[in-house]
Amino acid sequence: MRTFIVFGCGRFGSTVAKRLYELGNEVVACDINPEKVDNIAPHVTDAIVCDVEDENALNELGLSNYEVAVVGIAENLVAAVMAVLAAKEAGIGKVIAKAPSTRAAKILLKVGADRIVYPEMDIGHRLADNLSNKNLIDSYEFSNGYKIFDMEAPAYMIGKKISDLNLKKDYGLLILMVNRNHDTFVNPVAKFVFEKGDIVTFLGTDEMMKEMTQQD
Repeated sequence: MRTFIVFGCGRFGSTVAKRLYELGNEVVACDINPEKVDNIAPHVTDAIVCDVEDENALNELGLSNYEVAVVGIAENLVAAVMAVLAAKEAGIGKVIAKAPSTRAAKILLKVGADRIVYPEMDIGHRLADNLSNKNLIDSYEFSNGYKIFDMEAPAYMIGKKISDLNLKKDYGLLILMVNRNHDTFVNPVAKFVFEKGDIVTFLGTDEMMKEMTQQD
């Protein structure tokens, strides 16, 4: 079990807080709006009304007790900056902040945020990626530009072995697993033969996937 504090109980913050709590973590949610705090209270460990622009109120949160802080106050940059600063000064190891723009992101990074998220932009990119590739089912950001892609096996792969395709050598792509009807093949062997309808999970970058799918 990990300990989290979530600043801001709007759609983003409340969704993150609820899911973290469902996964068995200790989660404290904070917001200046009492109604939002009341709404989130049944779904987290504790919910607190707090004005993060009030230094005394921040000090009363005991921030040093948390491993991760999530700052979801995108509509008020000053409050978001105050929350990030307070979290880092308290020694919280990881601070993740939602940003409404690249300018805001730069400011939040300068004051100590370890990671910036753009929920609307991320969803938009995923939708555009999925719509632009007829075989792509979904994609997920992994790390340092790498993504996990779920894709129906392209036509040129059908009937071929993994070893015939040279995906790692030619494109840098790794095949993590293949779903076929109700069967799952994790880290399939080199002699695995693809069939029509196979759902393949790849690890790679957008550029790698674009090069590979041009073969279809």
